[in-house]
Amino acid sequence: MSNGTSDMQSVQERVRPLLEESRVEELAVLLTELDLHPSDVADLVESIDDVTAQAALVRALPSELASEALAEMEDGDDRAELLGALEPAKGAELLHELPDDDAADLIGELEPAEAAAILAELPLEDAADLRGLLEYDEETAGGLMTTELVAVRAEMSAREAIDEVRRQGREVEDFYSIFVVDESYTLRGSVPLGELILAEPATPVAELVQELPVALTTDVDQEEVGRLLSRYNLVSLPVVGPRGELLGRITFDDVIDVIEAEQTEDILRLAGVSEAEEVRGDWQESVRSRLPWLFVNLVTAALAASVVFLFGDTLEEIWYLAAIMPIVAALGGNSGTQALAVTIRRIALSDGPLEQKSDAVMKELIVGLVNGIALGALAAVVAFAATEWRGLDPQLPLVVLFALWGNIVVAGFAGAFVPTVLDRSGIDPAVASSVFVTTLTDLVGFMLLLGLASALLL
Repeated sequence: MSNGTSDMQSVQERVRPLLEESRVEELAVLLTELDLHPSDVADLVESIDDVTAQAALVRALPSELASEALAEMEDGDDRAELLGALEPAKGAELLHELPDDDAADLIGELEPAEAAAILAELPLEDAADLRGLLEYDEETAGGLMTTELVAVRAEMSAREAIDEVRRQGREVEDFYSIFVVDESYTLRGSVPLGELILAEPATPVAELVQELPVALTTDVDQEEVGRLLSRYNLVSLPVVGPRGELLGRITFDDVIDVIEAEQTEDILRLAGVSEAEEVRGDWQESVRSRLPWLFVNLVTAALAASVVFLFGDTLEEIWYLAAIMPIVAALGGNSGTQALAVTIRRIALSDGPLEQKSDAVMKELIVGLVNGIALGALAAVVAFAATEWRGLDPQLPLVVLFALWGNIVVAGFAGAFVPTVLDRSGIDPAVASSVFVTTLTDLVGFMLLLGLASALLL
């Protein structure tokens, strides 16, 4: 199998001319011979601009490789368009090769008519399982889970349980936990495979069962799923129904994708970009996503600018304040952004039910006080030198000191307080925090600088 950067570059050199000339049959043979990972095949499929050529390549690949590559492609319209371009029977063939959670994700991206056509080609049992998974919101535990799992009854002996694991394991891909249920299929816990194998054959499974630290209901948000799996260092999590009956499991590989998606969403939101914008989307998507936020920012910037109008007379008399205003605003904005980023990350990581929430607001307030006095003093020294050089008002260093100090303190406080309040109110702090914090630091910075100047320099 090819591995490493140099190997992949060699593969690309062999693949590129076949791609450019749309020689899909030869390309399929080459990809099969190279024994590439499905993720690499997915990248190559996505590099083809024409969906018809993509579909031709997928048809030419072995079904198992084609289905796994399809599942590894980026979620969204491109993957759905490719699956929809295939014949329903071919689409059903590919989905039949996949775990039911991946197949449900793909079906859920299709138009209703396309999904119905593919489901009609699947065996009745498989189609029923997929329809059941599609009833759950895709961003919940129910939408992430697979019904393919290995479960044994608590009243079985170790020998009987091992035989049952062998039987079920042939139909389940990559199982890591053996769940234990009672006669009504209510989850009792799990048993490590190693302990089950090493136990005496007559030992009841009930004596080996271990209590699980957490069991999810189908409506748990996917971000919470990721936090719980990471917190308890598990490779899979059980999903249960309202009466505790075992419905499915969520494995760590699905949660890795969730964590990546959630972090991308938070980064985009923190920057004032809607999560609707695809990272690899075209310029029209970017405009539609970003323009509304820029309109909001225009309004908030106008609020900060209104302070300058209020102190127009002061600026006419003390013109050099215009050179100091950007410094005060920039340092306040950067300080607020630092506090905001740390606080939002702290909130994201501090979700254990027994974990004490640290006082982020007090911490950032103290940081602001220390950083503010240090930067304010340095700026005051520079202002004093400018005063001596240009013969400016001797009280200017005091104005700079207190304006900068005060703005950095407010920035640190706001950078921690705003996301904390939003989080406790049930609002995602990554959505609106940056707009509030930057507006507040600009307002306070201009107000302090121009207000102090009016009081001390006029």
